[in-house]
Amino acid sequence: MSEVTGAITSGHLGGDLLGASAASLKERFEAAFMPNYGVPPVVLVRGEGSYVWDADGRRYLDLIAGIAVSSLGHRHPALVRAVSEQVGTLAHSSNLFVNEPEVLLAERLLSLLKVPGRVFLANSGTEANECALKMAIKYGRTTGRKYIVAAENGFHGRTLGALSLTGKASIRDQFGPFPLDVRFVPYGDADALKQAVSQDCAAVFLEPTQGEAGVVPPPAGYFTAAREICDVTGALLVLDEIQSAIGRTGHWFAHQHDGIVPDVLTLAKGLGGGMPIGACVGLGDSGTIFAKGDHGSTFGGNPVSAAAALAVLDTIERDGLLDHVSEAGRRLAEGIAAIRHPLLAGVRGRGLWLAAVLTRDAAADVQAAAQRAGFLVNAVQPGAVRIAPPLVTTLEQIGSFLEAFPAILSEVTA
Repeated sequence: MSEVTGAITSGHLGGDLLGASAASLKERFEAAFMPNYGVPPVVLVRGEGSYVWDADGRRYLDLIAGIAVSSLGHRHPALVRAVSEQVGTLAHSSNLFVNEPEVLLAERLLSLLKVPGRVFLANSGTEANECALKMAIKYGRTTGRKYIVAAENGFHGRTLGALSLTGKASIRDQFGPFPLDVRFVPYGDADALKQAVSQDCAAVFLEPTQGEAGVVPPPAGYFTAAREICDVTGALLVLDEIQSAIGRTGHWFAHQHDGIVPDVLTLAKGLGGGMPIGACVGLGDSGTIFAKGDHGSTFGGNPVSAAAALAVLDTIERDGLLDHVSEAGRRLAEGIAAIRHPLLAGVRGRGLWLAAVLTRDAAADVQAAAQRAGFLVNAVQPGAVRIAPPLVTTLEQIGSFLEAFPAILSEVTA
């Protein structure tokens, strides 16, 4: 038994967490936490590969990976080793000092992008987008540009800055008005984007595929057009790849499918494999928009999170996971598309970032039925079920879900 496993199984996590029932923990959760999440339906206590177990000992195939975060699944030895060794060496440095893992990570990201630039490390996707937004604001003020363009139904985070870019009225309106002039256009409509972006526009914020909107891809050529529009007007093209990067679609970064280069790129989720981390990358001249003192983060560049990210990147490369994601995603998409069921309209997405599209708003019921069958999926929208498993999920495991999915759908329609 490893030291890490031994500490977990011998109850060294503190308090009386281990041994508590799911019902008890849900009651305690509801009493201790603010009600913004409600009470989640499953209490997870451990994971191994692409499987997780709940507090009552039931096993599930994890097909959501902590919202596209757990790139290497659960308890991957490379991640365990990297985090354990780093926390035993140096757990924190702050931005007052340099630590080696953060430097190695910044250099590695730039090498994967193959474009000169500069990196800011944060703790989450929202913080990465806040950094990008501040860059856009400073760029705009320096060049006399007054507004920002973003997409309807886009999602960039819930802090006030990131929320100002988020085109979802259901989560925006009660916290507005916002101090920024952000103009929203229909996602995927190149003509609408061209009309909205002028030489007074500081930046355009887009997702390569809209994740929280239901894994909605754009039409072919949309991002080539967006790049051309920004080139003509001088606006920054900012791509939010919080969900789509780090191999999720079969490339390191989803925009590489379109052969374009953004001015600013934001990353998080899968980068840390479960450890909190975000990154904002300014490419080309955008990397020097900030001056000393313009931005900062106490925990950004944390050596433990940076070491975890390096382990994720190393493992994806060493184990050929980009090719695996392409093949596994193809099998999963084709398998869903081949299912003939009155509740299933089709499938969309790319790689291991897909949505099963329903013929009616029954995603929450499908999620619950899948859970009862031993599979964790996500009702990302009323009519769409998000499937974003760990990148290490095997073809056999995908096959087990495809075999079970028709019965899951039938349970909902019964």
